Amino acid sequence: MPTRSELKEASQQRILDAAAVRLREEGLSGAAIASVMREAGLTHGAFYAHFANKNDLAIAALRHALKENRSNWVGRPRNESWGQRLQRLARRYLIPQHRDRLADACALAALASETARAEPAFRAAYGEELHKSLVGICAGADAVESGTVPDDAQLDEAIAFMALCVGGMTLARAVADPGFSNRILQACVAAAGRVAEAPSQT
Repeated sequence: MPTRSELKEASQQRILDAAAVRLREEGLSGAAIASVMREAGLTHGAFYAHFANKNDLAIAALRHALKENRSNWVGRPRNESWGQRLQRLARRYLIPQHRDRLADACALAALASETARAEPAFRAAYGEELHKSLVGICAGADAVESGTVPDDAQLDEAIAFMALCVGGMTLARAVADPGFSNRILQACVAAAGRVAEAPSQT
């Protein structure tokens, strides 16, 4: 029989799963306590056993969403050049399925514009999670928790690459014309490999 601690952990996982989906689909307004708890199948009153307030939940849900997506996306380094790695990651990110399935999409793209107007604590968490994703792009998912520090040139290229991915996805979702939207994705994929054309990279 599950212990009290195990039951609490399972309940928190359900809350985070529900909140992460709502953040991706509806932005920060989707992290409303009542709706998240309803989708998690828990009472409103049970919320405060896990989180102090809505902002606390939003930050935890952001981290939860990105940890899961980051591992699936960046994976482990392969026997490939840096440019080939960026091209491969772009082909996995800048696709119509990612554009259309908001429920499990990248929270960095889903929340980018809204985060600029969010509470300072949420903005700080977004920045920390973005940096983790940059490390993952450079050195793989395992490097995120190990404290790996990429060299400055590679980190700058990862920043440019991430801006291309997030910006491309944001624009592709914003336009109404499906053909134009697909063209944006394809153009950004084509540009991704060129990010790594600096002489210092192989």
